[in-house]
Amino acid sequence: MFARLAGTLFFAVALTSAAQAANNCYAPRPGVHVSFGISIGGEFTEEERSRFDLMQLRQMGVDATRVEMWGGCIRAYVRKPGGGEEMQFFHPDSYERVFM
Repeated sequence: MFARLAGTLFFAVALTSAAQAANNCYAPRPGVHVSFGISIGGEFTEEERSRFDLMQLRQMGVDATRVEMWGGCIRAYVRKPGGGEEMQFFHPDSYERVFM
């Protein structure tokens, strides 16, 4: 009985973890946020935004191979120094690393 209850609870937490993790990227950042400007042309496509995010992360020293939007965060596949890759998450406005 306990094993079934624990398994169900674990499964429910696993399903909601992505939604909870996304809150890290939607949370307001401390400080004042002011924006203004003009726009020429249309919105970025998803591919263009991914290329821009990849360029920004590389300029910050993150050795990312590819990026995509995931749950409000930027999910980057980053090369590890010893070989292999790991996923890291970043805030889409500030490019600060978000720990899940």
